[in-house]
Amino acid sequence: MTITNETPIALTIAGSDSGGGAGIQADLKAFSALGAYGSSVITALTAQNTQGLQGIFDVEPAFIRQQLDSVFSDLAIKAVKVGMLSQPEVITTVANAMAHYSPAYLVLDPVMVATSGDVLLQQAAIETLKQSLIPKASLITPNLHEAAVLLNRPVPENLDQMIDMVEPLLALGSQAVLLKGGHLSGDKAVDFYHDGKSLHRLESDWIKTSNTHGTGCTLSSAITALLARGYTMNEAIPEAKKYIAESIAHADQLNIGQGNGPVHHFYKYW
Repeated sequence: MTITNETPIALTIAGSDSGGGAGIQADLKAFSALGAYGSSVITALTAQNTQGLQGIFDVEPAFIRQQLDSVFSDLAIKAVKVGMLSQPEVITTVANAMAHYSPAYLVLDPVMVATSGDVLLQQAAIETLKQSLIPKASLITPNLHEAAVLLNRPVPENLDQMIDMVEPLLALGSQAVLLKGGHLSGDKAVDFYHDGKSLHRLESDWIKTSNTHGTGCTLSSAITALLARGYTMNEAIPEAKKYIAESIAHADQLNIGQGNGPVHHFYKYW
């Protein structure tokens, strides 16, 4: 980790969650909790709460590019997190901007499968993501369902099947892969991280709670915030995993909504 006097600035490119638990709102909370200044480019507006998604309004690609040009022309952005990009044209717009501005780190959370297992992206958008954006990523952070879609394979049912997916995911072109195993049953939450050279197993205790809305968004944003602060990738990932584990462990201290509530981003401070 290299400490500088510069204010660490991170950018999230994602959709807005009106309920505040995921998307842009979760990203900015994680940035703030971990000591990075958060900026944002909104790709879609959602009508959403703890009980589900009621509607979505996509932002025009030209205006997404205008937002990107605005923040990059003024702010010294070191690390970028990319969340759900619903249309091929939006993915291409973001990919072109990343090629132009070349941030030091690009963390891609390929949000494409709902908790229910429903695929959120059309096949054309998935192919555009694989061809234009994943190869530009410093890190991709798929869960098991997203990894299955990316590789056109069945969803892994055990750790061995997870491990067999890691190198094929890396072959899609990113510098590193964090495959999240939170959907597997067991007394441990196990992820596998490949840094481009070797495979690492990361685990934490399984926490029994239904308040896990925004977990994936928060983890990828936590990594991004730490990268912006000067952590290396190998330092940022285990530290971010500790943060998300504690955020989940403290989630039941919040009383938000009537459905699956959010994790507690500010458990250290409230």
